[in-house]
Amino acid sequence: MTRNFGLGSRDMGIAGKFALNDAVKNRSVSFSTAGTNHHRWHSFTIWAKANGVKKMEDVTRELVKKYGRELAQKVNTRDLSAATAQVYISAVNSVMSIATQRKWQSVSPTKDCNIPQRCAVRQDAPGALDRAACASAVEAVRVKLGDRVAAVVELARELGLRSKEASLLDARAALTQAREKESVTITSGTKGGRRREVPIASQEQVQALQRAAQAQGRDRSMIPIDQSWQKWRSKELREARDLVRQHTTGGLHDLRSAYACQRYQEKTGHAAPAASGVIADKSKDLDARKEISKELGHNRVEVVAEYIGGRR
Repeated sequence: MTRNFGLGSRDMGIAGKFALNDAVKNRSVSFSTAGTNHHRWHSFTIWAKANGVKKMEDVTRELVKKYGRELAQKVNTRDLSAATAQVYISAVNSVMSIATQRKWQSVSPTKDCNIPQRCAVRQDAPGALDRAACASAVEAVRVKLGDRVAAVVELARELGLRSKEASLLDARAALTQAREKESVTITSGTKGGRRREVPIASQEQVQALQRAAQAQGRDRSMIPIDQSWQKWRSKELREARDLVRQHTTGGLHDLRSAYACQRYQEKTGHAAPAASGVIADKSKDLDARKEISKELGHNRVEVVAEYIGGRR
């Protein structure tokens, strides 16, 4: 009897990749969609194997629901956005549908997994907006996990980077670019491979890049050359998230919110709605949201409400 629905590999992660490749050949999914879904499927298979499931035939709706509920917990603690959690479940549905020749009954990210709807409006100020609290978090991470992981926390706070973007950043090259162009181009680890420019407008940003470049040494990023992204994420970043939460009440994702709230105040002259509860100037508010959405790598104004609060 074949394993993983006869997709050509006994490894569940690789079998999913083969399924997506077949879908590309059949033109039922695009090449870029297959690539992003493979990454999300791979994350699921790591989790599934840790829970005793090693082949696709044993993947059930109940298993995917359990996975989704764990993602929902991360959304509730602000370690993951609702949008990201939803697309991870969608990727599992997509791969299983291809593998079972459309017999798979999809799991709803919201109804079955309790993942919140996308674009949940932020109601309170991120703890990392308090620079003293954030500095304490960075120092705690530095002491326990080292300079590289501390650099990731600083880059997330000062440049608004996702933890993966900060981890994969070539800080030496970024520091040179920051000094020459007063901006940094983010390419590695971005959503959908979309590059973006992050303005460098403060000494804190330059200092964060300097410390990151020093911590990086001769490697190409914050991740040691002998370590994979998956291992780095599951160990160092997981521990860093817990330490940051102890000091700021929010996880790594909250650092991006702090960056966004700070940028809002710089652009409008007023505190972000999540921190103040009011919008002082609606015209300036909209202009600021447009710029911040680009800096965060979303390019959709409505998503910014997750970081700085709503428009009402």
